[in-house]
Amino acid sequence: MTRHIRHAALFCALLLVALLVNAARVQVLHAEDYEANPANRRASIVRYQQPRGDIWVDGRPVTGSRDTGEHLRYERTYSDGPLYAPVTGFASQEYGTTLLEATEDAVLSGAAPVLQPLPLWNEFTRSSSAGGDVLTTIDPRAQRAAYEGLRGRKGAVAAVEPSTGRILALVSVPSYDPEPLSGNGRTAREAWARLNADPDRPMLNRAVQRTYPPGSTFKVVTAAAALDAGVVKGVDEPTRSPDPYLLPGTTTRLVNGTDKCRNATLRDAFVRSCNTVFAQLGVGTGVSRLRRTAESFGFNDADLRIPFPVAPSTFDTTVDAAQLALSSIGQYNTRATPLQMAMVAAAVASGGQVREPYLVERTTRASGGTVSAAGSGAVRRAMLPATASRLRELMRGVVEDGTGGKAAIEGAVVGGKTGTAQHGLGNSGMPYAWFISWAQREDEMEPKVAVAVVVEDGEGNRREISGGGTAAPVARAVMEAVLRPG
Repeated sequence: MTRHIRHAALFCALLLVALLVNAARVQVLHAEDYEANPANRRASIVRYQQPRGDIWVDGRPVTGSRDTGEHLRYERTYSDGPLYAPVTGFASQEYGTTLLEATEDAVLSGAAPVLQPLPLWNEFTRSSSAGGDVLTTIDPRAQRAAYEGLRGRKGAVAAVEPSTGRILALVSVPSYDPEPLSGNGRTAREAWARLNADPDRPMLNRAVQRTYPPGSTFKVVTAAAALDAGVVKGVDEPTRSPDPYLLPGTTTRLVNGTDKCRNATLRDAFVRSCNTVFAQLGVGTGVSRLRRTAESFGFNDADLRIPFPVAPSTFDTTVDAAQLALSSIGQYNTRATPLQMAMVAAAVASGGQVREPYLVERTTRASGGTVSAAGSGAVRRAMLPATASRLRELMRGVVEDGTGGKAAIEGAVVGGKTGTAQHGLGNSGMPYAWFISWAQREDEMEPKVAVAVVVEDGEGNRREISGGGTAAPVARAVMEAVLRPG
């Protein structure tokens, strides 16, 4: 009898060992396979079992969480969703996350190890940390001014603080409401299908994810390169430029949209936006020096993050002299995001220095304790201080005496540059209207805001579309919002 009991006990022990071996196999060797299996909803249930942290603008959350009472318990909600969608992106149980919701997901969801009270605490207690918050640099008045200024027209606005790189506004129109995408049911699927089928692409963040030919706004970069290189000695000296200008090595004549450009001074050429003058200056400066200046401003940078990725603005370096002439006036292959052109204006405003733009001021725990804090980022010099001073003078002339008059603000010093960029096959598309600018109050020592506005396919007569008439009023509204006391 004892022998049978011993055999039974041994058999049970073997069964126990087999169970332990199988459990180890499942939990160690195949853990990743089971975790990635679409049928495993445990991770999703845990992820949505608690409210998500919030994204804040000027002391107010613009996101929230709604208790659905379902297995995936909490869904994301948005205040002023279309206004802040180019900043927040969306957080969807079905379609994932974008923009700040994506780059700051670890903090917002509570998964970031830094949110745990102690190292490995959550692993031992099987608990989750409460989601943290993300505080942005956005100025709500500037954001709303940009959004309302573009309402009804496709386009984008980016505004930065020149002295720090803080992003004050980031607007893309048409926009969308992220909230219907938050769940995983029919409403989310219908919203997703509708938004993706829309030819105006409302989920595209035009301020940072799309590049445009910058047109005459790029003449700021060309002027900076020419002045730094000594190709032009002063802003009031004749440039010895013809009108029209024969593109080197071709029979193509480049003309101007205005008169009095022949042998114009740099000051007059800048105010009148003479294509012939800047095309010749670009060729005289050379591709190497022009490339170096453009890259100092931020062109050809594929690594810019704010913290989500920004599409690289491009200045083609594999060009012949004729193509360089066109590149120098913001055409050919020259492309820029609105954020990049706001950085160009900011560099002029800050004495030639470029500061990396950033969108997140700090992240915090649910209790309010700081997890991480931002500050003025890396600084590089785009041009000599004397060149920046001259360009500020030229940009003021555009607003005070030229095509940028609609950007003027009473009680403020404003500098700007208009641009109208051709595009499409044979330049058949409706031109893009650009305006870049900076502004400071007369009683302050330095500019407080730099803005770039692009308006796509403006309504009305093709000849009536211009940066000064279409985009400058939007920039003025944004600058006024930032400069306004209180």
